[in-house]
Amino acid sequence: MKKIGILTLVVLLLTCGCGKTDVMKVKSDFESKVTKAKSYALSGTMEIINNEDTFVYSVEASFLKDDYYKVRLINQTNNHEQVILKNTDGVYVVTPSLNKSFKFQSEWPNNSSQSYLLASLVNDIKNDAEGTLEETDNNYILKASVNYPNNSELVYEKVYLDKNMNLERVEVFNNDDTVKIKVNIKSLDLKAGLEEDDFVLEDLMDKDCCNTDTCEEGTKTCEPPQKPDKKTGAIEDIIYPLYIPSETYLTSKEVLDTEEGDRVILTYSGNKNFVLVEEQATSSSDFEIIPVYGDPLLLNDSIAALQANSIYWTSNNMEYYLTGNDLSNEELLSIATSLTNVDLVTSNQIEK
Repeated sequence: MKKIGILTLVVLLLTCGCGKTDVMKVKSDFESKVTKAKSYALSGTMEIINNEDTFVYSVEASFLKDDYYKVRLINQTNNHEQVILKNTDGVYVVTPSLNKSFKFQSEWPNNSSQSYLLASLVNDIKNDAEGTLEETDNNYILKASVNYPNNSELVYEKVYLDKNMNLERVEVFNNDDTVKIKVNIKSLDLKAGLEEDDFVLEDLMDKDCCNTDTCEEGTKTCEPPQKPDKKTGAIEDIIYPLYIPSETYLTSKEVLDTEEGDRVILTYSGNKNFVLVEEQATSSSDFEIIPVYGDPLLLNDSIAALQANSIYWTSNNMEYYLTGNDLSNEELLSIATSLTNVDLVTSNQIEK
């Protein structure tokens, strides 16, 4: 009986230790595979799910040790392209069709989770000591907490690996266990052979687009501004936010005629004062770099520039600038994301 008891105890110890060992081994093997890569090139699709709306991007992410990144995001609905670039000069968000770039003083991508960057996934997995492992016939599924400082709704992710530790899919969830971000990997080359010359800012300028009626064959048309009404010269639709903080109302609407086109200034007053500026997106004749003290941030259908008490972004050929000293970052984002909804709220909105 004594021998049987000892044998049973040994079996139990081995069984209890097996799960933890497997989790640590999978974590370690995935980390080892990622850190050995001197450069990589990843491509796939990303879905941003916001209530009833889903925004789908084509994603291309490139990395070169140490700390070179290039992420190309193309909105599959309107073909709007933006690129996040990090090199020794700084962090940039480039909109090639507008010939414009923001230059950030930012710790991106190390200051938040990034579901399409391998090092970020490794860090999330390493930093969560309570992370779990689920195994299927074809996959390892690692569950880990995430760090999205400007979006507290996102709380954990599931990282899907095949049995050779190749990344297949990432899903980011909210507290209700609802998927809010989904990244599907189509290809991943961990021996991409990239060099520093692959991360040059000037190479992202859209040199192949044309704004005239005499474009050479094979060139594409540069992204146009939203079409104004032919009779009045006004923007066809002023877009109002679907989300407004409580006890806050639209108190002023001003339309200015500028050299670049119409500019709409909406002023909201009350419990949370803020100003929203909308104007037609126009391309710059010379490559323009705008300094920003903040962070690049992915909204539903665009990469935004988030600063203290303000946010700027381009969506559907319109430029938006939202500012309010009374607003937290989460309130800024709630207003901004409500403007990217496909349903328009027009001037029948309550004004006081």
